[in-house]
Amino acid sequence: MNIVCIGGGPAGLYFALLMKQNNPAHEITVVERNKPYDTFGWGVVFSDATMDNMRIWDPQTAADIEVAFNHWDDIELGFKGETIRSGGHGFVGIGRKKLLNILQRRCEALDVKLEFEVDADSDLQYPDADLVIASDGINSRIRSNYEAVFKPDVVTRPNRFIWLGTHKLYDAFTFLFEKTEHGWFQAHIYKFDDTTTTFIVECPEHVWLAHGLDQADQDQSIAFCEKIFASNLQGAKLMTNSRHLRGSAWLNFQRVKCEQWSHFNGRSHVVLMGDAVHTAHFAIGSGTKLAIEDAIELTRQFKELGDSPENIPLVLERYQALRHVDVLRLQNAAWNAMEWFEVCGERYCDQLEAPQFMYSMLTRSQRISHENLRLRDAKWLAGFETWFATNAGQAPAPGQSAPPPMFTPYTVRGLTLKNRVVVSPMAQYSAVEGVVGDYHLVHLGARALGGAAMVFAEMTCVSAHGRITPGCPGMYTPEHTAAWRRIVDWVHSHSDAKFAMQIGHAGAKASTRVAWEGIDKPLASGNWPVVSASEQQYLPGVSQVAKAMTRSEMDTVCQAFVVSTQAAALAGVDWLELHCAHGYLLSSFISPLTNHRTDAYGGSLENRLRYPLEVFAAVRAAWPSERPMSVRISANDWVEGGITPTDAVAIARAFKKAGADMIDCSSGQVSKKEKPVFGRMFQTPFAGRIRQEAGIATIAVGAISEADHVNSIISAGRADLCAVARPHLANPAWTLTEAAKIGYTPIAWPPQYVSGKSQMESLFQREKAQAALAAQG
Repeated sequence: MNIVCIGGGPAGLYFALLMKQNNPAHEITVVERNKPYDTFGWGVVFSDATMDNMRIWDPQTAADIEVAFNHWDDIELGFKGETIRSGGHGFVGIGRKKLLNILQRRCEALDVKLEFEVDADSDLQYPDADLVIASDGINSRIRSNYEAVFKPDVVTRPNRFIWLGTHKLYDAFTFLFEKTEHGWFQAHIYKFDDTTTTFIVECPEHVWLAHGLDQADQDQSIAFCEKIFASNLQGAKLMTNSRHLRGSAWLNFQRVKCEQWSHFNGRSHVVLMGDAVHTAHFAIGSGTKLAIEDAIELTRQFKELGDSPENIPLVLERYQALRHVDVLRLQNAAWNAMEWFEVCGERYCDQLEAPQFMYSMLTRSQRISHENLRLRDAKWLAGFETWFATNAGQAPAPGQSAPPPMFTPYTVRGLTLKNRVVVSPMAQYSAVEGVVGDYHLVHLGARALGGAAMVFAEMTCVSAHGRITPGCPGMYTPEHTAAWRRIVDWVHSHSDAKFAMQIGHAGAKASTRVAWEGIDKPLASGNWPVVSASEQQYLPGVSQVAKAMTRSEMDTVCQAFVVSTQAAALAGVDWLELHCAHGYLLSSFISPLTNHRTDAYGGSLENRLRYPLEVFAAVRAAWPSERPMSVRISANDWVEGGITPTDAVAIARAFKKAGADMIDCSSGQVSKKEKPVFGRMFQTPFAGRIRQEAGIATIAVGAISEADHVNSIISAGRADLCAVARPHLANPAWTLTEAAKIGYTPIAWPPQYVSGKSQMESLFQREKAQAALAAQG
């Protein structure tokens, strides 16, 4: 084949040498605009796993890189006068110029043709090529030429950064954080050769502008950064090698991803590679990793399917299908890491102490979990767990290990929860005329015995017309109170779990069938009238039309909430939650998608919150002052024009001011137009943001299914409690099971079940040992 690589970066060079090595008959040319052995940039970073891959595909290049690279395992944090170090992370750093020089020499040794100082701006300049590799970087002109085909999605991010170097040498991947009068700056630092270190300085746009750095030239910017990080640099100078750039050289990161990766131009197949097709933020240092692994995967496909021109279409199709998944996974991790650095000054730097800040930073990409940190650096994590437990009031005795964070206590007002796991409220649709019975006693009682600190009953409705379905429980008659009292007393008598009740009114989503007969669909007969903030039909053309509430009806419903609250207190409920989420009545006032009122209860967010806050104030006044009260909100409607995570912070602040102790952070279910982005722990970012920005404790909920999830969330300060839903449907003893899985044996079991404790723990220990042996094999 005749192959031309436009762009002599890692992707183009590595692909060229791999293909030439695989079949010397290929005619391969790499075209580069710069001079031979002349490149820009400081150091680049990739993982141990990438190096392992390179050893397999081209041992000679890998050996040359190994001679030149700097390897380190440690990450070090400098923050608020403290220095914290964690090991086991495994990075490789090498000068970009050195890396490219190695690849260039290897290409020359294999008879790859290198053409320098050639400014190729079109694939059509090479009509005889069977395959054109567009590895021409983030500003790819080839990609621009076929924008309608490749459909690039380019997002410019808000933070500013400047890529510098220094001759001060660091023996760890180092992160420094310094606060100025206008905000926080951070530095990403790693050594890449015997004399030089990369030193990237980053800050939010508003901080950059406040310091006048938009008016600074490069020398002034360097002097500024030297001053900010003077205590760490200790006289060492910072340097730039970007004199070719005009102005201050502060940049914005651009995230690139493309819908289509290849194109046939009529004569040649053109495929994007490296930064031309995808970028990953330097926060996890993966741009070079992606480029190298692109080259490997495309070579693999040619090797498996045949490296002749007629196979190119199938090769490129397979290449994108396989590579897209890995790239997306890494881009998502890089996006999470990037966002963490973009908001850390506002959300974490002032709020968190150094140990928790370090934990949050290490787990920022959500690819590293609590137990993964234990594998990387057990000593550091044990020290962190001791710090966390001590702060939670459960300092371990001398010589004893601290409990995992999920098993530390949490106190709110006069109530102490034994750990951080709660059973989320889950509709069961099994009440009769609002009265709970034996089913609920068994359902909730079993979960109270299962190790969770608190069990939430499903949404309990404040009136008959406020029920979602005829099978929903209520708290509006003496019979309801007595039935709930029976369950609460049983839970308190047979377990040390606390009992929580979530009260609400279904609003426009009332008078529907039980889930297994047609969720959200109106009853076949016997419907009751439904109300909402404004006239609406939840399922267009299907649901009943809810009428807008009058002021008199609002007063009646508010009083119903008060009556239910008083009844819950009489029933012995430990914790009360007001349901203001999921499109139910109070939620319908908050969301602009469902509130179109023109009176004092519609319009601005402040007005839309007015009625829910009135109800909250009345309920809080009726609820015993020593007992906690939370509010569940939809932190994102997932619909354009609806509630956003930014709105959710303002909503949380309003409820905090009104006296709420905690915000239960759910999302969606307000409109059928929603387009949620699902994934593990997908709603946890809402809890983390509200906790840090609104300054109120939060409950994380949604796709939390492992102890590892809970420990990671609690440790990083993303929430104070985790509500676990569906896993508790499958396993009432989920919390006890997860404790056994992670080897936490001090947890207490119900005495009737204790004979099963050691057996379960032994089974999980045996599975771990077998898995370890298999991994070694």
